[in-house]
Amino acid sequence: MKCKIPVILLACGSFNPVTNMHLRLFEVARDHLHQTGMYQVIEGIISPVNDSYGKKDLAAAKHRVAMVQLALQTSSWIRVDQWESEQKEWIETVKVLRHHYNELLRSLPRRKEATSSRADSEIPTEDIATPAYTAAPELKLLCGADVLKTFQTPNLWKDEHIQEIVEKFGLVCVSRAGHDPKQYISESAILTHYQHNIHLVKNVVQSDLSATAIRQALCQGQSVKYLIPDSVISYIKDHNLYLEESK
Repeated sequence: MKCKIPVILLACGSFNPVTNMHLRLFEVARDHLHQTGMYQVIEGIISPVNDSYGKKDLAAAKHRVAMVQLALQTSSWIRVDQWESEQKEWIETVKVLRHHYNELLRSLPRRKEATSSRADSEIPTEDIATPAYTAAPELKLLCGADVLKTFQTPNLWKDEHIQEIVEKFGLVCVSRAGHDPKQYISESAILTHYQHNIHLVKNVVQSDLSATAIRQALCQGQSVKYLIPDSVISYIKDHNLYLEESK
C-alpha cells in the first residue's frame, strides 16, 4: 500500500458564531484530499480569533470557543484550540500556523511511539481513530474562496506572509458561491507561483450562508434552526448573544 502523507487542517476565523457551513468545510476538504490518493487527513483544528481583532459584534472569545466545542461534540476528528483566542493581542494568521506547526513538531515523538505500538498490536489499524503513518504530517490552512480573495485587499495581508502560508504550509480552499478562486490565483503573482500547493476543492452543496447572516437573523428574532447546531442555538439563547440590545 502506498504511504499517504498525513495532513492536519487548520481553520482560522471569528466563528461568530460557528455555522454548519464552517463544519462542512472540513468534511468537504477531507473528502477531496483523500480522493487524491496522496493524503490522509488525521486531524482538524478550529482556531477562533482573539477578542482584540476588533470586529463589530464580535462575541467574547470564551463564548465563541464554547460554541465551537458544543458544535464539535459529534466530530471524532475536529477539535477547537484556544491558544489564539487566549493571546494578549490579535496575531496574524501566519503566526498561528507557525505556533501549530511547532506544536506538531513537538508532538512527533509521541505520534511515532503511538504508531510503533500500533504496528505491534493485533488491533486492525482501521479500528483506530488516529491512523498509523511514517511520514511527518503536513499542516495546511483551510479556508473558503472568500478568504483567498482577501489576499488582494491592500494592507490586509503582508506579501511575505502570503508567500510563507502557500509555500511552507499550503492552502486547502473550498469553493463558495459568488467567488472564483482560479481567477484570484491568476491575479496574484505569489499565488500563481505556488499554485501547486493550493488545493481547490469544489463544494457540491453551494451556499452563501455566513455568520453575519446568522447574527442578523438572530437579532431580528428569526429562526436559525438547521443553519447552526441546536446546541449552539441553545447556548446563544442561554447567554443572550447577538441580540440588538446586547453589547
